[in-house]
Amino acid sequence: MAKEKISADQLIAVIISGIEDVKGKGISILDLREIENTVCDYFIICEGTSNTQVNAIVNSIQKKVSKELKDNPWHVEGADNAEWVLLDYVNIAVHVFQKQTREYYDIESLWGDAKTTVIETNY
Repeated sequence: MAKEKISADQLIAVIISGIEDVKGKGISILDLREIENTVCDYFIICEGTSNTQVNAIVNSIQKKVSKELKDNPWHVEGADNAEWVLLDYVNIAVHVFQKQTREYYDIESLWGDAKTTVIETNY
């Protein structure tokens, strides 16, 4: 049986929900589709306050996407030190930072041409 195609919107919604479940902060979606030579269509960026919370966010995203959409990241990088973890879902790259690491690399400004959506959280 062929695997059903998951839409980017479905995947984004489940990823955001996974971040919110463990109170990830500073959630932004960068739409890269209008920019030439990008590696994917979207970046989802968020932050945790510690290694423990960064790992909790990463685990929450992976569990939720696996359970609800039967999908797994193609690649995961940075989980060892949990300062910047990248979850690669091919068309969507999820960046989970610790606050100081996010400020240092400031990838939002590197991709300043991207259409950015900030997700408001109530915690």
